[in-house]
Amino acid sequence: MQTHLRGRDMITTQEWTKDEIDTVIDVALQLKRQRAMGIPHASLRDKVLAMLFFFSSTRTRSSFEAGIAQLGGHGAFIDSDTTQISHGDTAKEIGEIYGRYYDGIAIRQCDWGVGNRYIREVAAASRVPVLNMQCDVYHPFQILADLMTIIEKKGDPRGKTIAVSYAYAKSYQKPLSVPQSLILLMTRYGMNVRLVHPPEFKLMPDIVQQAADNARYAGGSFEIMHDMDEGFKGADVLYPKSWGCWVTTEDQAESVEIGKKYTDWITDERRMSLAQRDAIYMHCLPADRNIEVTDGVIDGPQSVVYDEAENRLHVQKAVMALTM
Repeated sequence: MQTHLRGRDMITTQEWTKDEIDTVIDVALQLKRQRAMGIPHASLRDKVLAMLFFFSSTRTRSSFEAGIAQLGGHGAFIDSDTTQISHGDTAKEIGEIYGRYYDGIAIRQCDWGVGNRYIREVAAASRVPVLNMQCDVYHPFQILADLMTIIEKKGDPRGKTIAVSYAYAKSYQKPLSVPQSLILLMTRYGMNVRLVHPPEFKLMPDIVQQAADNARYAGGSFEIMHDMDEGFKGADVLYPKSWGCWVTTEDQAESVEIGKKYTDWITDERRMSLAQRDAIYMHCLPADRNIEVTDGVIDGPQSVVYDEAENRLHVQKAVMALTM
């Protein structure tokens, strides 16, 4: 267990060692047990977390707000529209000022080409840890929850096969942050990672290269595939979700039109049958039901989406407890 994490930012898991991530998972499991048994664990009494949102949220806001309260602290929800950011407050000023008011700053900013840069500028100016609640490049807390869920359901991830697949959705052009963070972290844990997507829905080249490097170092594998059926065959973990083709085009209307060519990229019962009999279906939610995934799959016995969503609470509490 690592004990030197006080004050550390969590912007991407790539910037934490595997030992440090193992510590997060160990602490998250401990906090989950304590909550299940009703054992108080107010290790952050009188601490306050600023939660700055540029995008709407269901799970992220609720899990962070509940988590800091369960640790004995307080979460201050801040909608960016209610601030003076649009009137000139810079990222440096937010970091400098919020870093003096609060004990931690959590930010969700997913604008393509803007979000990660903004969070890093705040972090550079802040005297307290900055936590990335999702940006255009990374979604570290979702992926820590995913790792925790895989460990709970499948044991040691090493040698298991995960299909990180594109799926069609028409709600909006979603960020690349979930699939990118998935391929980065799961390769570090020795999994056989299949990145499955239509040609236009590539991920950022430097992220893909880092995932390949991680796989070589950890002893797993990393493969890019363009056939959803082939990607599912024999897999232990299925993680199909939608993302926009931001690397191909930044024009959202064009991305929508490209996506219409792949409406058959849906997770249904037939595709689930291609995987291992005990394969689990995962999704960060929300999913476009009966477009991205059928009701029969997401509500079926192989789906672990609600356990996965719950684990957001526990990994976030672990990181807050360790860093704030």
